Amino acid sequence: MGVIETSGLTKRYGETTAVRGLDLTVERGTIYGFLGPNGAGKTTTMRLLTGLTRPTEGSATVAGVDVRDRDELGAHIGYAPDTPPLYEKLTAREQVAAMADLRGLDPGDKRERIPALFDRFELDAADDRIESYSRGMKQKTSVVQAVVHEPEVVFLDEPTGGLDPNAARTMKELLVELREGGTTVFLSTHILPVVEELADTVGLLSDGRLLAEDDPAALTDRLAGDSLEDAFVELTTESVTADATD
Repeated sequence: MGVIETSGLTKRYGETTAVRGLDLTVERGTIYGFLGPNGAGKTTTMRLLTGLTRPTEGSATVAGVDVRDRDELGAHIGYAPDTPPLYEKLTAREQVAAMADLRGLDPGDKRERIPALFDRFELDAADDRIESYSRGMKQKTSVVQAVVHEPEVVFLDEPTGGLDPNAARTMKELLVELREGGTTVFLSTHILPVVEELADTVGLLSDGRLLAEDDPAALTDRLAGDSLEDAFVELTTESVTADATD
């Protein structure tokens, strides 16, 4: 059994179906690259898996917890969305400390981990109010608060958005270390070389449906492309064409 399991997972908003019968298994201690064009349903899937929205149909568990049990789920996961939901009147240190307390992190571990993560991302303004931060600084803060309690599963939506090359490299190093430490990373990004380099498995989503799933090299070979980007373009184009002829 995977650390993430979905069966027929579906989410509708009125007449719009954002996620369509998603069957997914993600193994523990892996990096899962979740790719798709804008509007494919990636963010909705993450919101379903983190308990922020409820499924219309189907089921899902993360770390053995039903995603409908949001209180229990929170102790096992971290989530850094594309647009960080930060309290702008707080400092980064206050924001992350509050999240660590909410997730039940031991005070001694909190004193050790928060400064270490800030130092790692060179977040020198950790004691300034978040309202003064650039997009990149907010992104760093969001990821730090998502991983500070060492969750079993961390969901990251465009984690390198707004980062300079050095910070982006630090982010990639962190993802590898999380995997090596047994954390499962569910990663959505438009920067395909990051997925090609780091992901153990890639799932390609279009129009709320999982089109293909494999390791990056096998997926590229299967579609006779030169890169994961070629495979991605081919599959999504085929999907759009098929939908138009249905």
